[in-house]
Order: sequence, then structure tokens, then C-alpha cells
Amino acid sequence: MKEPIWITGAGIVSAIGLDKSETLESLLHRRTGIGPMHYLSSMHREFPVGEVKLDDGELCTRLGITPGTPTIRTALLGMTALGEALDEARLTAEILPRMAFVSGTTVGGMDRSECFYPDFLANDSRNEYIAMHDCGASTELIADHFGRFGFVATPSTACSSALNALVLGANLIRNGLFDIVVAGGSECLTKFHLNGFNALMILDREPCRPFDATRAGLNLGEGAAYVVLERASSARSRGVGARAVLDGCANCCDAFHQTASSPDGEGAFLAMRGALEDAGLRPEQIDYVNAHGTGTPNNDASESAALLRLFGDRVPPVSSTKSFTGHTTSASGAIETVICLLALQHQFLPVNLNWSTPMPDGIRPVVESRPLRAIDHVLCNSFGFGGNDSSLVLSKHQES
Repeated sequence: MKEPIWITGAGIVSAIGLDKSETLESLLHRRTGIGPMHYLSSMHREFPVGEVKLDDGELCTRLGITPGTPTIRTALLGMTALGEALDEARLTAEILPRMAFVSGTTVGGMDRSECFYPDFLANDSRNEYIAMHDCGASTELIADHFGRFGFVATPSTACSSALNALVLGANLIRNGLFDIVVAGGSECLTKFHLNGFNALMILDREPCRPFDATRAGLNLGEGAAYVVLERASSARSRGVGARAVLDGCANCCDAFHQTASSPDGEGAFLAMRGALEDAGLRPEQIDYVNAHGTGTPNNDASESAALLRLFGDRVPPVSSTKSFTGHTTSASGAIETVICLLALQHQFLPVNLNWSTPMPDGIRPVVESRPLRAIDHVLCNSFGFGGNDSSLVLSKHQES
């Protein structure tokens, strides 16, 4: 019998809050963070976005970083979320060398690169930002703000990056390499982001409506979240309790298309089924599903097909919280994992904002936060380009 993996701490920052407390309040009061563009500089102001409500200078002040210090927004958001997770788990700098840190991202330092690209070509005045461009550099910056971890890694699988960081973290513990792994992801908004998704013609000019018949695309967001995964025996020895249990996880790839999901939801179905099998649970034991639910015509139809394949006519309550945060791309799997953690702890269903019209042959998402039964097991989905799909199961901690 495998030893349980406890979640002993969590941190989050997104458009709906700078920590877990603010995030919970926004979810319970149905307060979206999506609105007009304010911090990102782009000519495409017709697209609503989910921005963290602090500029880089304000984030630096909160983190105690000296003004003018070269940095990138992805790292600043990650530091904010990681600090909350470490504090809750009572992890200090002395313990970090015995821990692993796994952080998913795709954009990395693109926010500064797109600002200073002409300088890179013309002179050496911004060379410090060249070293911050790649994905791994953002992870190193986040880690170094707190100390030196024993192992650092950066999964980059587009929108499933952060959840794949959690899968890797669980495997590091299960294979006896570490007792404690902090895993999640961070991603900031950039023009690269916005223009790329606009080129795919999947951005909505109105607030997104996941699983609605009138859905027209996604709203981009930004943020970061991390959870502390810890072997149960390690947590007990430190006198730290469990916020929840990571019961199962799975990653699959159907390789159907570079950007589109398969019509039958094959990758999503395999990931969800794999996570349930890993957890030793039956479909009917799942009490809530946090869907990937981007609000695009393709994703929501594909995910609905996968959910109906797995659960049949007994689909549990399902919602997409991207109607609150926007699609935080590489960070979404971790942000939505923390939202699932809050749902478990406080026994509520995060609603699917803006939904009104059922889509043909699709699921009907949650519009009422009061659950009809106790929430003991939740399933969280995160699907990436190329069909790189992942799911995990969180369960309420039951001390034997």
C-alpha cells in the first residue's frame, strides 16, 4: 500500500486574490477578476483579461525586493504564491536543501524580452534580461528568493504545465527521492500570449462562458499557485497537518492536433480515468470536477464528450473557474488545484459564471454553490496543446 501524499501548504495569486483568503472570498461571492486591460500594454484592448491587481513595482515592494532590481513578472507572481505555501507548511530556509521545487511555465521571461528586444539587437544595455528569458530561469529566480532547494525542475507543456509539475512532484515522493516537494506553476500575461491566442481566433471580446451554447472563446489570465506535497510520515514527524490528500494523478497524450482537442475527448478521458485508477476510486465517488473549461467551442465540446464517456448519465457537479480567473495557461492546473483544495476545506461548489444556455450534447455546469452531498473527492483537469492532458484527484483528509 502506497504511503499517502499530504498537502501541507498552499499559496495562490490570481485576478481574484493575492492569497487563499481573498481567493475564497471572491469564489463565494461570485466576484470575477476578468475586466478591461490595465497593466498589460497592448493595442488589442478589446479583449478582457484576468490580471493580478498589482504592477511589478508593487509586487517587488510586497516581496522586499529593492526597486530597480532586474526581474520578470512570472517570477514575482511565483514568489508571492510560493511564500504563502511555505509559510503554511512551516518550511524554513534550513529545510529547503532537502526539498524539491517543480514549477511549470511556458512564457517565462517573455514580458521583459518583448520590451527590450530592440536593445538586445542594438547594444548590451539590457543583457541581464537575456538570462531571464527562458522558462527555467523564472523557476531559478523564484527558488533563489527563498534559499537553495535540493532539486529544481521546470515542466513546460503549455496549459498542462503546472498540473504536470504536480504529477512530477508526486512521482518524486513515490519513488523515494524526496519527502517534500513544492509543485505548481507561474505565468504572466504578455503580448506574445495575447497575439498568439488571437492568431488562433479563440479569444472572446466578452466575458468567457464555459460550456454555454453561445461560448465564443477564452479570456486570458495570469497568476501562480503552489502546493506543498509531503509524505505523510514526514508531515507527522514535523507536527504538520494535512489540508488534503493527493490521491491520484495521470498524464496522457493523444497527439490529435497541435492546438485542437479531439472530438471524442480521448486524451481527456484517458487522463481522468488514469487519475481515478491511480487513486483507487470509482467514477461515482467523485463529488466535483474542476474542468479545464476554456470557453472555446472545441475544448468544451471535447471535454463534455470525455466527461460523458467516463461518468455516463451520472456526471458529478462540474464547473470551470476560468470564468473567475481567466485562462492562466501554464499556471492554470495549480491555480485550479488550490481552488479545489478550498472547495474541499470549505465544502462548497465553485460556480460556473456567465452560463445560461445549454450546449447541444454537453454537460450542464454548476450554477449553485451549495453541494447536495459532502465533498470528499474532487477531480481537477488541465489540458495542453498537442493533447498533453493531465488530471489529479484530491481527497478530504481522514485521519485514521
